[in-house]
Amino acid sequence: MTETVTKGRIHSIQSLGALDGPGIRFTVFMQGCNLRCGCCHNPDTWSPSEGTEYTAEQIVSKAVRYREYFGTDGGITLSGGEPLLQAAFAKEVFERCHAEGINTCIDTSGSVMNGDVMALLEHTDRVLLDIKYTEGELYRKHVGCDMGRVLEFLGYLDSKHIPVTLRQVIIPTLNDNGENIRKLREISKKYSCVDKTELLPFRKMCQMKYDKLGRKFAFGHIPEPDGRTMKELESILYT
Repeated sequence: MTETVTKGRIHSIQSLGALDGPGIRFTVFMQGCNLRCGCCHNPDTWSPSEGTEYTAEQIVSKAVRYREYFGTDGGITLSGGEPLLQAAFAKEVFERCHAEGINTCIDTSGSVMNGDVMALLEHTDRVLLDIKYTEGELYRKHVGCDMGRVLEFLGYLDSKHIPVTLRQVIIPTLNDNGENIRKLREISKKYSCVDKTELLPFRKMCQMKYDKLGRKFAFGHIPEPDGRTMKELESILYT
């Protein structure tokens, strides 16, 4: 009997990234996303039928080439799109990474939970979790899912003692205010698995991607936050 080989659809690979988890990361941007965030900077990852097919072995063999750059903190990060949509494939990648002594990390919205995801998390060293807003209505309007689903995912990570970095993109007029940051701070304190929280400025460099795809950038009219605003919000977060 021929063994079935699990394949994943990959949008792109960044060999030496510094923004996708601790240390230097080999970042794999996976194809397909179940959400439609207004601030999304990778609209070309939405379709689950596009991208290039890889086996887990092919991905890990590429990552191993950069192992000397990882040090004690770096490793591989699966981002997207939404990597949890291809959880069975991601699990195989992470199993192979651990066999090679490579640290594993997922960058996710936390909006997907099933048996495959639970199995994947057994081989995950860290999760970068996007808490896009702290109000349910903003989640439903500008993300396309219920905030409760994300908090349930965070609760599961907490029960499994998986280290979590919370991340939030700061979007002027929507979440660039003290009330939101204080709520985010309370979320980070409630779950002991959260050991780091990051605020990221909303950027519009992705506009060219939307133009090329012939799609409207929902937040194209919103300005980027200035440095002073980011510092003020960070001061609230870390108080």
